[in-house]
Amino acid sequence: MIQEKQIDIAVIGAGAAGLAAAAECANAGVSVLAIDREEVPGGILRQCIHNGFGLRYFKEELTGPEYADRVMKKAEAAGAQFCMETTVTDAKRLPDGTFSLLLLSARTGVIRLHAKAVILAMGCRERNRGNLAIPGSRPAGVFTAGCAQKLLNMEGMLPGKSAVIVGSGDIGLIMARRLRWSGVEVKAVVEIMPYPSGLTRNVVQCLEDFNIPLYLEHSVISINGRERVNSVDIAPLADGIAQTEKAFNIPCDTVLFSVGLIPENELALKLGVELNPATGGALVDADYCTNIPGVFAGGNVLHVHDLVDFVSEESARAAQAAIRYLAGTSAAERNPVKVSANLKYAIPNFYTAGRKTVFSFRPLVVCNGAELAAYLNGEKIWKRRFAHIRPAEMMQVELDETLLDKAGTLEFKLTPDYTEVEK
Repeated sequence: MIQEKQIDIAVIGAGAAGLAAAAECANAGVSVLAIDREEVPGGILRQCIHNGFGLRYFKEELTGPEYADRVMKKAEAAGAQFCMETTVTDAKRLPDGTFSLLLLSARTGVIRLHAKAVILAMGCRERNRGNLAIPGSRPAGVFTAGCAQKLLNMEGMLPGKSAVIVGSGDIGLIMARRLRWSGVEVKAVVEIMPYPSGLTRNVVQCLEDFNIPLYLEHSVISINGRERVNSVDIAPLADGIAQTEKAFNIPCDTVLFSVGLIPENELALKLGVELNPATGGALVDADYCTNIPGVFAGGNVLHVHDLVDFVSEESARAAQAAIRYLAGTSAAERNPVKVSANLKYAIPNFYTAGRKTVFSFRPLVVCNGAELAAYLNGEKIWKRRFAHIRPAEMMQVELDETLLDKAGTLEFKLTPDYTEVEK
């Protein structure tokens, strides 16, 4: 028998994004239900036992589990409800503007949830070997970095004895250090780009401090082995093409992939949400509202962040907008936001005239010294100089409502090679 349940706001996902959103909603006095497939709230943070979290959001340095507990208790104290070990199998907007979600759980059975608004906070998933189409056999010993992290940190199982890590994303860098601490020999980290994909601090603390080789502009051209991985072949790249005549072999029994993250947007597509090709997440306005009224998005399901603190802050802003939507005071204009060739994207994708807005960017260049400038209808209205620009590090700025004082088109341009840094 299908159970029926009513709620003001349904939050899909109970990781860092969903918990922050749920806490914000509950604090405002609206009924909110956070839904997640896992047994307990916290998401991927539960397996991230290293520190470095919470410096912005909680003003102190925490491990991943500590951060998860803090934000979970914040949501619980505010009165948020949780529906764990539950999968949302269907979601649709009804003619009256409300939403119908079908929830399936071994614990509670089938629930038809009726909500006035939905906040998407499903996070992201890892790319794997299939996304890269690396040749070779299909032996045991090939993992994503996140899978290996869960095996080691939560199950207490070593993935192997010697490893090569493909990609220099932050999870891969952190796993290089974690494996070394656990007695696993990390032979190399292989990156196709001419610069690391992870944060500089992780390159230093996880590779350089342990003398782990980092091969930039190299690719794995073959994974070898029958029952189990026994080696990988690596070749340098020239103009993106593997120079196979210069290939070399590294013996190992384990290969970890840390080659980027993809927002989990299958449910968003079911709802009819329009996605942004630059991010894989939804196109959103200044209220973090998608093209479907009443559907909001925040955190890694919207665009991949480098810091969990940014995830929580952004999702809290999305929740505030959802609260305004319920109150009938949300009326965000959709004035387009564009970026120059040196920026991959800007979030939000639209701005509202006369509203203070936080913008997030992902740069496409590596440089020491650059100017980020904003142009409204072709007129330069704002600029800031940055000391260091790295694709691995998200940029975030806030523009005051007095700057965004008219409708039109807002464009951001990133110009490298400035040496002065605005304090």
